[in-house]
Amino acid sequence: MTNKFCLCLLGALACALRVHGPALGAEPTPQEALLATSKGQHTLAIVDPGTDRVVAKMPLGPDPHEVIASEDGRTAYVSNMGFSSLHRIDVLDLRGQRALEPIDTGPLTGVHGLAVSSGKLWFTAQGAMAIARLDTASRQVDWIMGTGQSWTHMLALSPDLAHLYATNVMSGSVSIFELQPLSLPMRPGTPPSGGNARAPLVWVHTLVPTERGTEGFDLSPDGSQLWTASSASGRIYVIDTAARKVAQILDANIVGANRVKFTHDGLRVLVSSLRSGNVLVYDARARRQLKRLQVGSGCAGVLVAPDDARAYVACTSDNYVAVIDMGKLASIDRIDVGPQPDGLAWASAR
Repeated sequence: MTNKFCLCLLGALACALRVHGPALGAEPTPQEALLATSKGQHTLAIVDPGTDRVVAKMPLGPDPHEVIASEDGRTAYVSNMGFSSLHRIDVLDLRGQRALEPIDTGPLTGVHGLAVSSGKLWFTAQGAMAIARLDTASRQVDWIMGTGQSWTHMLALSPDLAHLYATNVMSGSVSIFELQPLSLPMRPGTPPSGGNARAPLVWVHTLVPTERGTEGFDLSPDGSQLWTASSASGRIYVIDTAARKVAQILDANIVGANRVKFTHDGLRVLVSSLRSGNVLVYDARARRQLKRLQVGSGCAGVLVAPDDARAYVACTSDNYVAVIDMGKLASIDRIDVGPQPDGLAWASAR
């Protein structure tokens, strides 16, 4: 009886290590790593971009979507959406290659878009029609802002954290939040405040109408323009962020548009289609199409490597991540990260 109990205990321990700890024989996480979620396998793959090989996989929650790495490249965060019902963010140790205790976001349901800055994790909660901020040290939400829009989905921050951008898929709009000094009307007879007084800063929300289905978007590196594509019509909306209005609509004919991504030099824009498997490459300055690549039958997440030499596209319907040579504008490899890949991110260890 004692021997049988010990064997059962050892078996349970081995199972726990497989699920929560680094895989036996797993390779170390490279200094520069590609991260990819698998919705079919509920795992996060760590890929060595030098060899296009998966070095480790870690378990995720019931409906993983987007992924982002911390600024030091040591931790990954993965959103779980669950048709706007889930309230879970997975936390993963990329060096130790293990899953940590997930974060419960409570009433902030439908967690999806992610961004990180200065020790804070920002996320959209489309079930709550809100954007929220979480302190990664305390694991507590310390700020919430409602959008009043249906399916607040993707998210971007300006480097100075004075501007937030989000797409509202079902409402057909883009939210622009700007930090501005609070201006209150003065009552008659009220003396002006002293020269050292500073008005408190408040978030001012501007809605830019687009059309239903505008989901994927990206902000240009200089912050001057935002591109978002409609899955319904296949049109691309170019928004002037300073004027807070649509500057141009491009008839791109990319029905099923899912994600939009600028290259780091700001010269090109990639748009993926979940319906056709196409990836469009646009000249960002001329706003004209350079090439239409067929990389699969259904493409979702898009990521451009920091040096702009390669792009990665999650071909969800085809169960692989396509690798694009940005010099040749051609697909050169496929990476098996697990069935139904979706969210992609880059982790640079510091």
